[in-house]
Amino acid sequence: MSDGSLRIVVMGTGPFAVPMFHRLLESPHRVVALITRPDKAAPGRKAPTNPMRAAATAAGVPVLDPPRINDVEAVAELASLAPDLLVVCDYGQILAPAVLAVAPLGGINLHGSLLPRHRGAAPVQWAILSGDEITGACVIHMTPQLDGGGVINSRSTAIGAAETAVELEARLAAFGPELVLEAIDLLAAPGRPLGPAGVPQDRALVTKAPRLSKADGVVDWKHPAAWIARMPRALDPWPRATTFLHAAAGAPSGNPALRLVLEEVAAGGAAPPGIAPGGVVLADADGIVVACGDGGTVVVRRVVPEGRRGMPVADFLRGRLIGAGAWMGSE
Repeated sequence: MSDGSLRIVVMGTGPFAVPMFHRLLESPHRVVALITRPDKAAPGRKAPTNPMRAAATAAGVPVLDPPRINDVEAVAELASLAPDLLVVCDYGQILAPAVLAVAPLGGINLHGSLLPRHRGAAPVQWAILSGDEITGACVIHMTPQLDGGGVINSRSTAIGAAETAVELEARLAAFGPELVLEAIDLLAAPGRPLGPAGVPQDRALVTKAPRLSKADGVVDWKHPAAWIARMPRALDPWPRATTFLHAAAGAPSGNPALRLVLEEVAAGGAAPPGIAPGGVVLADADGIVVACGDGGTVVVRRVVPEGRRGMPVADFLRGRLIGAGAWMGSE
């Protein structure tokens, strides 16, 4: 546009994109539409909340939700908006070359990690699971390869020792507004009509952060103690870290396996010789000590028994005897 402002189409669905979206609305640029994923509900259930749809509706920004953004019809509808730039964050679909070609400046993507580490849909969760001490957010110039474009700018931060995925994601999302506006300024600088391609990513440093599944929350006690201790923080609020508590072999049949969500877990000391991964070493008011695959232990301090509220282990054990030979593992 002649005054230096751009026509922008935002593509986003989840909460990570909301602070950036609000800041764009306050900027000199014009947000002409939001493209988001269609609402989809499981049979008999209400569709999950779409934070970006709510934000755009409240602001009076038109909302489009094509099932497949790369379809010819969707590309034509996008082209009719005549965007100068696509700004993508937490959208959920990979953009084909035809989509990126609609805007003269192409597309930029705000991502919740320091690429090339943790490419994919769940970078915050995988950063915590992996034991990273440092993470951040970055803006890349988009290519058809998932999270593979050049890095335009970034900001790093330390991960707190007790920080959950929800807390870390909120902090990283707060970086987004200024990172995106700075990237837009770089793209639209005079004499650079196609924008900088950004700093190429080092392929040797690529790690993957795929979308989480329910299976990712099932504790495999063969994993190292440090990994299992990080699971409750990384997998909150979904799918959460889950396991089953089993009575010792030969215990009365009235003691079925009990499903537990592990709410608070800390790494412990070494496991006694001969205790298999998942074996309960000790259970008292201070926690349930469980052997892990690396010869270490974790101390489970808070649990959510199936059908009940979360509680300290001291409350869980009240009136409950966990005898020698009890173990945790699959159903």
